[in-house]
Amino acid sequence: MTREGSTPPAAVLVARAPGRAAGLVTRLRAAGHDVVVAPVIERAPVDDVAPLDDAVRALARGAYAWTVVTSVNAVDALAAAAARTGTDLAAAPARWAAVGPATTRALAAAGVPTALVPDDDPTAAGLVAMFPPPDDGAPDASRVLLPLGDLARPTLEHGLAGLGWAPHVVTAYRTVHHPLPDDVVARARAGGFDLVVVASGSVAREIAAQTGTGTPVVAIGTPSADAARDAGLRVAAVAAHPTDAALADAVAAALSAAAVPTTSTALAADPTTTAPTSTKEHP
Repeated sequence: MTREGSTPPAAVLVARAPGRAAGLVTRLRAAGHDVVVAPVIERAPVDDVAPLDDAVRALARGAYAWTVVTSVNAVDALAAAAARTGTDLAAAPARWAAVGPATTRALAAAGVPTALVPDDDPTAAGLVAMFPPPDDGAPDASRVLLPLGDLARPTLEHGLAGLGWAPHVVTAYRTVHHPLPDDVVARARAGGFDLVVVASGSVAREIAAQTGTGTPVVAIGTPSADAARDAGLRVAAVAAHPTDAALADAVAAALSAAAVPTTSTALAADPTTTAPTSTKEHP
C-alpha cells in the first residue's frame, strides 16, 4: 500500500516516455499531484544490426548457456532481431535471466520463461550475486549472451567473467538525447517542480544537463541514484523496488520528509534536546 494519500500535493516531473510512465502517472495523479511527463532520452536502433542478428542466430543454435537481459529495450531489440533472422527466442536452448519485474514481463510477452531474477537487488550487481557457477564439460557451457545498451557499464560483463563465465557483449540498442520542451525546461530551472523521477543513470545525467541540479530527484534504484549524485543532483528517495508502486511510495516519502522539519532543525531550535541515535541509512 502506498502512502500517497498522506502527502501534500506537489509538482512532479516524470522524465520518461508516456507509455512507460503511465502506471506511475496514474498513481501520482490519483494522489492529487501535478504531474508532467516528458522523456529526456529515447531508444534508437544500432547502426549495424549484423552483430546482434548473428548473436540471435547463434542463440537459436545453442551457442549460449544463458542470455541475460537488463532492460525492456533489450527484449524489444532481441525480438526485432529474431523477426529479421526468422528465429524463435522461446525455442532457444538457453536459460534466461532478467534484472527485474518489467524485464521479466517483457520476456514473458515474447514467450520466454525466466529462470533467474534477483530477489532484493534488481541491478547488474544483483544478477551477478545470484548467478550460478558454470557447468563443466558441455560445449559452450560457459558462454553467456549479454545484449546491452551502448551506455551500459561493464558491471555485468566483469562480474560474470569473474565467476568463470565467458560473456559475449553485443550492443542491442543506442540511447540518444531527447530534448525537453522549452516550457518544461523553463519551469524546472525556475524551481517549478518539487521532484523529478529518474528511472536510469542516463536519465539522471540528462536531467542535470537539461534542467540543472536544483530539483531533488526520486530514483528507481541504487545505480540510478549513484548516477544522479555523480551528476550533482540531490537524491530525495530511492524506490525499494523497480515498480510503479514502489516509485510512488518513494515520491510520497520524499514529499513527507520535505514537509516535516528535519531532526537537525528541531534540535537547533532546542539546544537542550539530546539527539537520538539511529542506524537507519537514508537515501
